[in-house]
Amino acid sequence: MRPARFRFAGPRSGPRLFLVISRRNHMNTTTKYATTVLAAALGVTVLAGCGSDDGSAGSGASKGSGSKTVTLVSHDSFNVSDKVLKAFTEETGYTVEILKSGDAGAALNQEILTKGSPRGDVFFGVDNTLLSRALDNGLFTAYEAKGLDGVAPDTQTDEKHRVTPVDTGDICVNYDKKYFADKKLAPPKTFADLLKPAYKNLLVTENAASSSPGLGFLLGTIAAEGEDGYEAYWKKLKANGVKVVDGWEQAYNEEFSGSAGGKKAKADRPLVVSYASSPPVEVLYADPQPKEAPTGVATGTCFRQTEYAGLLTGAKNEAGGKALLDFMIGKTFQEDMPLNMFVNPVVKDATLPELFTKFGEKIDTPPTVAPEKITANREQWIQSWQSLVLK
Repeated sequence: MRPARFRFAGPRSGPRLFLVISRRNHMNTTTKYATTVLAAALGVTVLAGCGSDDGSAGSGASKGSGSKTVTLVSHDSFNVSDKVLKAFTEETGYTVEILKSGDAGAALNQEILTKGSPRGDVFFGVDNTLLSRALDNGLFTAYEAKGLDGVAPDTQTDEKHRVTPVDTGDICVNYDKKYFADKKLAPPKTFADLLKPAYKNLLVTENAASSSPGLGFLLGTIAAEGEDGYEAYWKKLKANGVKVVDGWEQAYNEEFSGSAGGKKAKADRPLVVSYASSPPVEVLYADPQPKEAPTGVATGTCFRQTEYAGLLTGAKNEAGGKALLDFMIGKTFQEDMPLNMFVNPVVKDATLPELFTKFGEKIDTPPTVAPEKITANREQWIQSWQSLVLK
């Protein structure tokens, strides 16, 4: 679960800082209590608009190569500590301007439409489910970031270095511990468990055609059941009462009985497709904080996502963009990510916060699908899933 989703407009290191609450039909959203806590902590002003404070958007992209502003284009889930952006400015002399563009798919589509004349210098947030679309459209200029030798080799899928891996996250079924304790029922552990009659009408997932975790869960079933077996699996899952909703926010905060939002909504589904990092978030924003996370992770139902950043072809501030990519795989940025975006660092010697190690689940070998295979089959898999599950 990634609850804090903010849109920052204007230079973060300058005196003016604006916060826009943004919702995604994607893997993350903002919970009301998280918004309040983080807005207060940052001392920012909450506005109901978007763009920079002078009404422009992506102004860094219009500045020449001598500009000291580097513009990062991303999805709405991007979040980073102010002190970390200040550290980047002190280290390089560049100020970061962040341009948010909706969910990952929408942000990527906008860059494809403006290919060759990008709105910024660096794009962050394309993951392994969409990577080939970005590469096939020639969005990125090759650049081998400094420090790449310290990044986990299994995340470096592009030998041409058109993109740089930045983080990983595991999409997994989460469960409501109280529900299963009250029912004296063991929670499911694997994809196969979800088909058992004991879990009938308990699972809610997101639409694979419109939601990143929904697509990730579909890909996880394909990795686990094979291309010849996933359709039969979904027929059985549908017969066992799986509920499909549009996006993560509805699934997690309205339908899932284990989340803070779900409790308020009196949700009745104790199983939800979310993230392995969701339990620590439930602890972080609880008041008082519990000694044990109220939710758990079915570790045999996971699919690994890797998110990448790349230097946009035609970037006006190429030098600044390269400096930002170098910084994003440095320890300062990598160790800031877990409690801001609730993802795992890719740098091998980055230290995870205690909240993650104490309450989170470490998924050692989650199934995944090669980006090129996703490219070749994604649309057909989604269409097949829609015909099986939504009709």
